[in-house]
Amino acid sequence: MTADEWLCISFTKSAAGSNLNLHSVMLSSYYGIRHLSGEREDPALCQPIRNRPNFEVFVFDVGGKTWKSYDWSQITTVALFGKYDSELMCYAHSKGARVVLKGDVSLKDIINPHFRTSWIAQQVNLAKTQYMDGINIDIEQEVTCPSPEYDALTALVKETTDSFHREIEGSQVTFDVAWSPKCIDRRCYNYTGVADACDFLFVMSYDEQSQVWSECIAAANAPYNQTITAYDDYIKMGINPKKLVMGLPWYGYDYTCLTLSEDHVCTIAKVPFRGAPCSDAAGRQVPYKIITKQVNSSLSGILWDENQKSPYYNYKDSAGRFHQVWYDNPKSISLKRVYVQTWGLRGIGMWNANCLDYSGDAVAKQQTEEMWEALKPKL
Repeated sequence: MTADEWLCISFTKSAAGSNLNLHSVMLSSYYGIRHLSGEREDPALCQPIRNRPNFEVFVFDVGGKTWKSYDWSQITTVALFGKYDSELMCYAHSKGARVVLKGDVSLKDIINPHFRTSWIAQQVNLAKTQYMDGINIDIEQEVTCPSPEYDALTALVKETTDSFHREIEGSQVTFDVAWSPKCIDRRCYNYTGVADACDFLFVMSYDEQSQVWSECIAAANAPYNQTITAYDDYIKMGINPKKLVMGLPWYGYDYTCLTLSEDHVCTIAKVPFRGAPCSDAAGRQVPYKIITKQVNSSLSGILWDENQKSPYYNYKDSAGRFHQVWYDNPKSISLKRVYVQTWGLRGIGMWNANCLDYSGDAVAKQQTEEMWEALKPKL
C-alpha cells in the first residue's frame, strides 16, 4: 500500500461519523492547517490555479518555513526545489499563486520516446497527487547541435506541456535556460523550439561568470549590459518577449583574491569549466542575508561598478587574505526590472527567495522589503 493510499483510507475513516466532509478532513489532516475543530476548509485550496497573471513573479523556494514571510502580494508562481510542503501549497493557492514541481531528468534517457512517456506520466501523477499546478523543467546539462539529445529535449518539453495541459486544467509548464542563448556552458539547446513548446522560459540571469575567456578577475554575477544584451539575443531569435521571465540572483559570489590592486581589481585562481580557462567556481555563493551583515564590517564598504552596474566590496579574512564579493541589491535589480517593463517581458523572478533575512530584526526587515520592492513594476 502506498503512502497516498494509506492517507486516503485514513481520511475516509476520519470523516466517518464526523460532521466534516472528506475534503475538510483531508486538508486538516494532510496539510495541517488547522485542527479538526469544526471550522471547514475551502476545498478550492486543492484545485489548480487557472488564472493567468498580467505580470509574472516567479519564485524558487528551497525548503524551510521562510515562505511564510514572502511578499505574497506579488508572487504568481512558486517552484518547489526543496522538500514538498503541503502547507505552502495550500497557502499559495489561497493567495492565487501556482506551486510547481521541479523537473530534472538525464538527457541520455529521454532519447527513448517510451522513457519520455513514462517520465511525463510520473510527473503528471505526482502533480495531481500533491495538488500542484505544473512543472518547472530544470535541465542544465550539455547538449550539442545536432545530436539526438538536441531533438529529444525539445520533444520532452512539448510532450510534457501537452500532457500537463490535457490532464490538469490551468497547469503551467516552464523551462529554465541560461542567461544567453549562445551555447552557455555548452548548453546548445533549440531555444526557439523549447520556447514554442512551453508556457514560458525562466532565463537564469546569474552565474554569468561560469565561463571566463578573458582575464581571471572577480566580476559581477549579473553584469547589466551583458544581461540585457542576452535578452536582445533571445528576442532577435524570434522568441516573443512574453515568453521570457527575467530571473535575478538574490545571492553573490565571494572570491579569494590572489592579488587586490588599489583600484579594486581582484585576480582569482584559474578554475576551468566546460572548456573555459576561468570561472566563478573560483568563488563561493553567498546569500544576500549574509552579505548585508558582512558588508558593514568590510574594508571598503559598499562599492559600485558603473560599467557592470553592480555593487561589490572587499574584506580581509582571519588568515589575512583579501576577498572581493560581487552581488545584486535593490539598485542593480531595479535597473534590470526597468528593462523587463520597457521591453514587455512576461515578468521577473529570482533564485532564490530563501536568501533574504526574515528574522524580524528591524534593519533586516527593511533590507528584505527593499529587495521584494525592487521586483515591482513601476507606473
